[in-house]
Amino acid sequence: MSATSTLAMTHLVPLAKDLDENKVTPGVLGFIVFAVIGGAVWLLMKSMNKHMRKVDFEEKPGETGPAAPAESAPAAPAESAPAATAKGAPKTT
Repeated sequence: MSATSTLAMTHLVPLAKDLDENKVTPGVLGFIVFAVIGGAVWLLMKSMNKHMRKVDFEEKPGETGPAAPAESAPAAPAESAPAATAKGAPKTT
């Protein structure tokens, strides 16, 4: 070991023995990590608000619910289709 590292170890070892072994604190590193995470969350919220303000969704007055399943289903071939039913009437199988 070099003289500098030996000198550092001789000064740090007594300081470490003075610490209470039952007491754990986050220290400066814990504060820095917490502050970085807080800053990242703040930036993400700011970005999300900017993107949400760009959304321009206006629902048409007649469209209050999802489309009926019969309208969204693909058309079946003519030979396998049952007899024509009135619009809105339930299909029988």
